[in-house]
Amino acid sequence: MFSMEKTAMEKIRIAGVEVSRFGLGTWAIGGTEWGAVSDEDAIATMIGAVERGINLIDTAPIYGRGRSEGLLGRAIRAHGRREDFYIATKTGLDWSGDGVVANSTPKRLREEIEASLRRLSVEWIDLYQVHWPDTVTPIEETAEVLAGFVHEGKVRALGVSNFSVAQMEAFGKVAPVRSNQPPFNIFEREIEQAHGGEEAVLPWCAAHGMAVLTYSSLCRSLLAGRVRRGMKFEAGDVRSVDPKFIEPRFGQYMNAVEGIEKFARENFGKTVLEFAARWVLDRPGVSVALWGAKRPEQLDAIQGALGWRIDHDAMEEVDRIVAECVKDPVGPEYLTPGVRKT
Repeated sequence: MFSMEKTAMEKIRIAGVEVSRFGLGTWAIGGTEWGAVSDEDAIATMIGAVERGINLIDTAPIYGRGRSEGLLGRAIRAHGRREDFYIATKTGLDWSGDGVVANSTPKRLREEIEASLRRLSVEWIDLYQVHWPDTVTPIEETAEVLAGFVHEGKVRALGVSNFSVAQMEAFGKVAPVRSNQPPFNIFEREIEQAHGGEEAVLPWCAAHGMAVLTYSSLCRSLLAGRVRRGMKFEAGDVRSVDPKFIEPRFGQYMNAVEGIEKFARENFGKTVLEFAARWVLDRPGVSVALWGAKRPEQLDAIQGALGWRIDHDAMEEVDRIVAECVKDPVGPEYLTPGVRKT
């Protein structure tokens, strides 16, 4: 069993419930986009997260086509205390046809909530998030259905993921939205910027008391210190089609990683992984950074990201390194699901 050392897990509240500022992201545990993961490793990782002070476990039906949720249900039963797990799962994606498409129709939402509760073996979900906006179904209609799940006691709080300010405002007119989960890391900072005359997502959420859970906090392991120049990723690994991992961009991003790594080591005595994770937590408006892992020992580095801060001057130096190295930046747009045919 892992025993906490000097620095305790930092906490924050979402809809009145105390959660850890690092959450376990379980996309990789699904075992379909990040390489195989055994049931034993997956369950041990989830329990290991709780032992390290992490109570927020983020999952989704799409991760392994239900496998990630099922494994989390098994982990909760093996651990024995449902109250030690803050379950954040999602809805609104459909993989039954050609490819993955956004689908937040009432019928799909009702199918998914029952399937998720069954796989998780729980009576309620702490935070139920719309995984991606469905541009075909009115957001107000989606919010009304999800509000019904809260009324029925199946869900404690509602959130969204990958939503713009306008989409969050539309949802909020029908039901309280407590969180948004966007991609955010040193290289992908779109939520800090205004787009098309619309206010930036991160400051808007802060101004409206909305929690922000960031995914890809280490940019698909690019900032984890394990990716090296010239690495090849097998077919099926999401990074094999990620533009950041394809030359010539790959070399540019690796230049930046190496620059940040040197700066973090010389000025903070930290690894690039510890520094990049801390960077996310220290950006104004960020509530929780999701940390992906496939084995328990991959969570050990969290301890080195707790109990210190990155000052303004260091933040500016990171900006300088990235601007100097990355001449052809690209965001995570390739992850966007397809549009459902009506």
